[in-house]
Amino acid sequence: MSDWPDGRTDDNRSGNRYGQGSDNDRPESARVMRHVQRPSVPPQPRGAAPRQRRPEPPQYGPGGNGGDATYDSGYNTGQVYGGNNGRRAGGNGGDGRNDGGRVQGPPPDWRRRIKIGSLTLVVVVLAVSIGTYFWADSKLKREVDLSKVIERPEGGDGTNYLIVGSDSREGMTAEDKKKLHTGSAEGKRTDSMMILHDGSNGPTLISLPRDSNVEIPSFKGSESGKLYQGRGRFTKLNAAYAMDGPELLVRTVEFNTGLRIDHYVEIGFGGFAKIVDAIGGVELDIPKAFKDKKSGADFQAGKQTLNGEQSLAFVRTRYAFAGSDLDRTKNQQKFLAALASQTATPSTILNPFKLYPTMGAGLDTLIVDKDMSLWSLSQMFFAMKGVTGGDGTSMNMPISGSVGGNLVWDKAKVKQLVEQLKNDEKVTVTEN
Repeated sequence: MSDWPDGRTDDNRSGNRYGQGSDNDRPESARVMRHVQRPSVPPQPRGAAPRQRRPEPPQYGPGGNGGDATYDSGYNTGQVYGGNNGRRAGGNGGDGRNDGGRVQGPPPDWRRRIKIGSLTLVVVVLAVSIGTYFWADSKLKREVDLSKVIERPEGGDGTNYLIVGSDSREGMTAEDKKKLHTGSAEGKRTDSMMILHDGSNGPTLISLPRDSNVEIPSFKGSESGKLYQGRGRFTKLNAAYAMDGPELLVRTVEFNTGLRIDHYVEIGFGGFAKIVDAIGGVELDIPKAFKDKKSGADFQAGKQTLNGEQSLAFVRTRYAFAGSDLDRTKNQQKFLAALASQTATPSTILNPFKLYPTMGAGLDTLIVDKDMSLWSLSQMFFAMKGVTGGDGTSMNMPISGSVGGNLVWDKAKVKQLVEQLKNDEKVTVTEN
């Protein structure tokens, strides 16, 4: 008896009619699929109602195809395919946590993040600092050549700066000159001169009155290179600057003191006022009220904040004091120390909106020697601040009298003072 439905013959099995149905009008009965193993069903008692049974999935043999070991059904028992990386359905990975099926990554490594953030901050700070240094260094006007100074004394310990305030009106408009009461004189002259010694025993600031009676020595012309022999002529100290500029001024100071000058720094009227305005003014305690029409000074006694215009008037005032130039140098020392002290503060240094305008205003008008570095300039600035910090000393050059209206230095005291500075000792010399 054939296992094939009606309308099928053995020829059909070998032909190409698989899956094409039959030409019989009756539907085909189920075919025998030997690789499918049906579960055995226990016999039912007679008269019993047919038992309802859920359809069972097909059970495959050891090979998945009627015992054929080469057949792959495509199923992999024990593993659920999907996006849960082998987790159980439900998305908790079997660890009791319900994460909604999301993959939980490792916890953030805060130590690594902090380390990377700190390193990035250091790199940024270094880049800004280096950029600021080169920007500021490029603004310095290195115009004074101290190698042209002849017959220089031997150097000592510490560093000596010659700080000069000139009445240069370079870059000032007619309105600026009127506002600052500077006048319109051509050229420039020294309005103030100071020696700042920076050593291990604290800074010492010594004012050199511009009316000091000094000898102009032999010198080499800064422009011509010609040697000019000294004639033993005595004149005011500021005349040296008027004759041949900074180089002759340095030569004259060294010749009359015996102290070697390491660096030269000069600032004009306009730059001085701009620095003060850039930091928002300088607070000063003025012990006594005074006026001076020539400088524009008009001050009441007591603490007050001076702007650029007022500050320039304060340091230039001369005729309001009976002591003339000596009293003015005291005011200059007091003001410069206050300026340095109030500028070198975290509120200025760490605030770019104050630091850059302040540096720009000062560096644009500073004239220094060719060997001056920005580091040396900053050292000078902080030494100036230290003058009023408790460890510093400020004084006038000791005076013994006057001749023809010029102030004569006390030679014995000047010699002792210079020896103490050269040896970087604590200054014990006092002004008269």
